[in-house]
Amino acid sequence: MHTQFEITGGPLSLKDISQICSNKSQIILSPSCSECIQRGRDFLERAIQEKDKNFYGINTGFGSLYNVSISPDAIERLQLNLIRSHAAGAGPLVPYEISRLVLLLKILSFCPGNSGVRVVLVEKLIEYFNAGLAPAMYQFGSLGASGDLAPLAHLALTLVGEGEFVTEDGIVVPAGKHLDTHSISPLTLKAKEGLALINGTQFSTAYAVWALGKSHHLYDLANVCATLSLDAFTGNPEPFDARIHQLRPHAGQIHTASEILRLLKGSEISAEGEKQLQDPYAFRCVPQVHGTSWDVIGHCLKVIETEVNSVTDNPLIFPESEDILSGGNFHGQPIALAMDYLALALAELGSISERRTYQLLCGHRGLPEYLTLAAGVQSGFMIAQYTAASIVNRNKMLCTPASIDSIPSSKGQEDHVSMSANAASKLYELCDNAHTILSIEFLTAMRALDFRKPEKTSPQLELIREAFRKIVPANDDDQALQPLIKKTREYTATLKI
Repeated sequence: MHTQFEITGGPLSLKDISQICSNKSQIILSPSCSECIQRGRDFLERAIQEKDKNFYGINTGFGSLYNVSISPDAIERLQLNLIRSHAAGAGPLVPYEISRLVLLLKILSFCPGNSGVRVVLVEKLIEYFNAGLAPAMYQFGSLGASGDLAPLAHLALTLVGEGEFVTEDGIVVPAGKHLDTHSISPLTLKAKEGLALINGTQFSTAYAVWALGKSHHLYDLANVCATLSLDAFTGNPEPFDARIHQLRPHAGQIHTASEILRLLKGSEISAEGEKQLQDPYAFRCVPQVHGTSWDVIGHCLKVIETEVNSVTDNPLIFPESEDILSGGNFHGQPIALAMDYLALALAELGSISERRTYQLLCGHRGLPEYLTLAAGVQSGFMIAQYTAASIVNRNKMLCTPASIDSIPSSKGQEDHVSMSANAASKLYELCDNAHTILSIEFLTAMRALDFRKPEKTSPQLELIREAFRKIVPANDDDQALQPLIKKTREYTATLKI
């Protein structure tokens, strides 16, 4: 049975959004939200009746065509032409879960009533969401300014019965046929509605919301991997002493050191014998490296939660003061810079992870080379590190900042753009890559721990190890590593830490 979530117009956290999507909640519009939306629409309809007064995108053309007046009898045609002409997406199909986020964020953006759309349009989007629909959009086309025009135009087309939807299993279906299947009728877009639908940052923001959700799990998984590797390497726990980190009190550094000690607590290996005076940085500097990524995640979370609760189209309607104002809230610069920053932070979790994998394979600290007792005849885990290194290189390429570039468009009217859609959407691959790198370390550390028997790691990590070994049993012989990496990814994706 689906839960019900009422949109009241109050701020939502990313946790709220995650729960709405993961619980497949049925959303409803509160009476107060409906009133706000209706108030904005009523004022807009009064305003466009005024003769000899132009409002951008309402009774004028778009972009560099802003000074072309549109006659009253062509206003509806203007909106339809807008979404048809702007549906110019290309590249990979946007994943179903991202499309669903775009839909939800678009609904939220209309609730304050500053976009001038009708209540019926918002209710139609809610009907889509509650039916599990996801408009088919494509990754490329948005410049992250004037809104995410191309992808959002593909969403808008479905409202008039054109365009396509994507199913949960990735199949693209014609919009008209899919709406008939769900007994949902299309709309005729009225003044400003096409523009309001495409002139926002919801596409960029949806990818950002998804990436932040993944980033918390990646950070936690990185700490588990680091602790497993530290113990397998018979590393020195001294660098995690809280007194060290109080002298450089970055919040993430303090938090990470505490997490590693918590995960390490009760380890027989850690308590056993003398330790090397200093370990390689990939072990010793985990608080500083992982901790900085934790701080970046926290910063980006604040930026994106602000964006989720913002109105980002143009022009904006202010019924209380009876104003229609043109501005630039559609500019995706906050998202672009934050997502380029987050990309660096998550790539670093993978980069240092690969270094720990490398150290475990080098035959140091009593571990056999490549974690096999028959090195030469066997290659052991040698090539697992190659794979991790290859993916680290790929992530470095994906860290090239999109936000540093701007290509003017619309005859120079849109002369500085953010590229926020590219900054955010490339994180989809980067997060997946980071997960694979960490899974390779997890698999390698588990194998290295086999050589520390009979000593055990911490009780908490032993429980994880026991559950993992039911899925990927220990094996002394060479075997194809790809299936093991795949199974490890599946296990770590659901690991509760």
